[in-house]
Amino acid sequence: MAGSKEIRTKIKSVQNTRKITKAMEMVAASKMRKAQERMRAMRPYAEKIRNVAAHLSHANPEYRHPFLVERDTVKKVGIIIITTDKGLCGGLNTNVQRMALNKIKQWEAEGESFEVCAFGNKGLGFMQRLGVNVVANVVQLGDRPQLEKLIGAIKVMLDGYTQDRFDRLMIFYTKFINTMRQEPVVEQLLPLSGEKLGSPEGSWDYIYEPDPKVVLDQVLTRYVEAIIVQAMSENMASEQSARMVAMKAASDNAGNVIDELTLIYNKTRQAAITKELSEIVGGAAAV
Repeated sequence: MAGSKEIRTKIKSVQNTRKITKAMEMVAASKMRKAQERMRAMRPYAEKIRNVAAHLSHANPEYRHPFLVERDTVKKVGIIIITTDKGLCGGLNTNVQRMALNKIKQWEAEGESFEVCAFGNKGLGFMQRLGVNVVANVVQLGDRPQLEKLIGAIKVMLDGYTQDRFDRLMIFYTKFINTMRQEPVVEQLLPLSGEKLGSPEGSWDYIYEPDPKVVLDQVLTRYVEAIIVQAMSENMASEQSARMVAMKAASDNAGNVIDELTLIYNKTRQAAITKELSEIVGGAAAV
């Protein structure tokens, strides 16, 4: 059995660790509330532009945008993966990376190749370890999605689609359900499918000024950007929620370890006292 001094050292070490995890839990809780507010504030805009894009996809203008045209064959896939820059958030990154890995293996079996854009340090490292072609990445994202940081990487992927470098653009991210539940999801960004856009309640066409090509290029590009930024905000809200839950579990586990070590310490101390008393009584009896 370990000595009393060694057990006291372990208790002190676990107590220091619990102070850190408790502080991280409180910081994550504060950031989580702000991240959820930003995520919910962005949803109305994303929903409105989704409705506009749905009407455009069902309209019949003289110009058909490339984002709305299904490709006959898919030989190459563009992948956007959104993860966190930091760890200590449970299985958040692992779950979305596992989903991406399974899909990549499935597509490889079908003879497809890939170009990847990674948002977040964890996803970038994961894709580099897989050896896939990473054409764009953004790290050090901060606590809120900022379009000016993302716009360059998004443009690389949109240009790749319009230039036929790949035939389909997919996005992987973690969707925020509630504080205790976050789900990894994969969605098809391009070409814009009816399932993703939904069906408008009524059908009508628009009057395009100056012409359909200019208007549709701008609107559909803004639509894709809005969906990516919304996915980023969902992922950030999920990150803070997962980190708060993970740090709370770590703090609780540290408390349990401290209780167990304290019990062992008390038993060791009591055994030492009993031994000393036995030696004193034995010495007195000998005298």
